[in-house]
Amino acid sequence: MAKEKKKPSVEIINRKAAHEYFFVNEFDAGIMLTGTEVKSIRNGNANMTDAYCVFEKGELWIRNLFIAEYEFGTDANHSTRRQRKLLLRKPELRKLERGIKEKGSTIIPYKIFISDRGFVKIIVCLARGKKSFDKRETIKERESKRELDRVNKAYKVR
Repeated sequence: MAKEKKKPSVEIINRKAAHEYFFVNEFDAGIMLTGTEVKSIRNGNANMTDAYCVFEKGELWIRNLFIAEYEFGTDANHSTRRQRKLLLRKPELRKLERGIKEKGSTIIPYKIFISDRGFVKIIVCLARGKKSFDKRETIKERESKRELDRVNKAYKVR
């Protein structure tokens, strides 16, 4: 019996997006990267807080996604904030393009992860912005859920 090597899972999440937006649809997209970018993401060196998606000539691009330079990269290292093409099927692209024509809708990159096959994927969401009272409501729900979990945990211990 040979031991299976389990690859460490990398998940880089845009937590700010979940607070600022309601997610309408989610899509798993591939992303065109260079070798040093993939290695840097596998090390967990990426930041999505300022990233956003735009359509150019019918293609979806992600801008302002920060991927730190690879530590052991040579002069062929990548630039940290270059724009990168997202890979989706045509029906998904059309659905997203129709969705952003609605008022208040935008495309938000939410999570970067490594698929079972070893590819770097990104979850892109069609989202609507929250109003300030919606944000307060979300915070209230989170606090009440946390309190219920605390109470349930206390009863399980006894």
